[in-house]
Amino acid sequence: MAEIRQELLDELLADYTDRDDLVGPDGLIKELIGRLIETAAGAELTEHLGYERGDPAGRGSGNSRNGTSSKTLLTEHGEIPVQIPRDRNSSFDPVIVEKGQTHWDGFDDKIISMYAGGMTVEEIRGHLEEIYGVAVSKDFISTVTDKVLDDVRAGQNRPIDECYLVCWIDALVVKVRVDGVVRNRPAYLVLGLNVEGKKEALALVIGTGDESAKFWLKVLTDLRNRGLRQVCVVCCDGLTALPEAIEAVYADAWVQCCVVHLIRNSLKHVSYTDRKQIVKDLRPIYQAATEDDALDALDAFETKWGSRYPMIGELWRRHWERFIPFFAFPAAIRKIVYTTNSIEAVNRQLRKIIKTRGHFPTEDAALKLLWLALMRAEKKWTYPIRDWQRALHQFAIYFPGRVPVAN
Repeated sequence: MAEIRQELLDELLADYTDRDDLVGPDGLIKELIGRLIETAAGAELTEHLGYERGDPAGRGSGNSRNGTSSKTLLTEHGEIPVQIPRDRNSSFDPVIVEKGQTHWDGFDDKIISMYAGGMTVEEIRGHLEEIYGVAVSKDFISTVTDKVLDDVRAGQNRPIDECYLVCWIDALVVKVRVDGVVRNRPAYLVLGLNVEGKKEALALVIGTGDESAKFWLKVLTDLRNRGLRQVCVVCCDGLTALPEAIEAVYADAWVQCCVVHLIRNSLKHVSYTDRKQIVKDLRPIYQAATEDDALDALDAFETKWGSRYPMIGELWRRHWERFIPFFAFPAAIRKIVYTTNSIEAVNRQLRKIIKTRGHFPTEDAALKLLWLALMRAEKKWTYPIRDWQRALHQFAIYFPGRVPVAN
């Protein structure tokens, strides 16, 4: 890039007295941007036509300049009017400002960033007017944020790794207007632990709350079609028909019932005064050294609490076969497997983003905000879990031939 001469800068700033002269509504910065855009567009048209303005070589060429079109661009410095040159054949497509473009210099990125941070359309409008002096419509902001849907679809269809050691599946509830009525809709997040020990968002799907085996088969088959062939452990909260669908698509995967959800479900009908002690007395079950020790701990729990809360023991026994797989692992990696804490932490971040929304007008509106927030969170997942190499080799021992381990 050519260096700007100091003499030119001195000339431009000859009348500078305060900040408004530079960045105010009629300041130098806005004028410079407008002139630079017009000059660049003029140079593009010259290249397109193949001759300079007034050059005799243009006579009889079949195309020529045809005045200009007025356009107002929304920028971080406010609205900037520009005159974009045209050609007589309407074959000129400027690059500096494309046809139909109404905003310039990262304006879309700013709107999308604010939207991803949880700001509502009205809050974004107010912010843009206050900071940049730009008044935009709701439709304009919606048009910009709707571009995210293309990114969502691309992300949902991107190729993924062949092997994930653990996949966590969990849901958070969003309110969506459906047929004129606001309804609760579960947004299911599939999170994977790759062979580098890092979390990765694999899928985000909005359901109805009454998902069938067919629904889950589609979700899992989509993952398989995108490249996922090996899953060692899938940790979920016992969603209806999900375990059966997992075993149908990934027959070798271990299905692990999430301990955190078991504890939560155990407390649903427990009086407030007993909750703390119940949680304490459940701990020996899932912190036991072996499956037999866990069963003894469950017997002891039922002896103490069975008469008052028989449904708790029944709940754990009903889910016992899905609860015990993690006992096969060394203690160092059990927590990775038996809870959806990793995905719960992500969901907490997503809830912070959506808590300011009463409801979403459509499922797409909910999906694009959740996806933006998810991509924000994923940028922070740069480090593997602690003592990862040891954990990786232990996975390789328990799942021989399925886990790629470098020699």
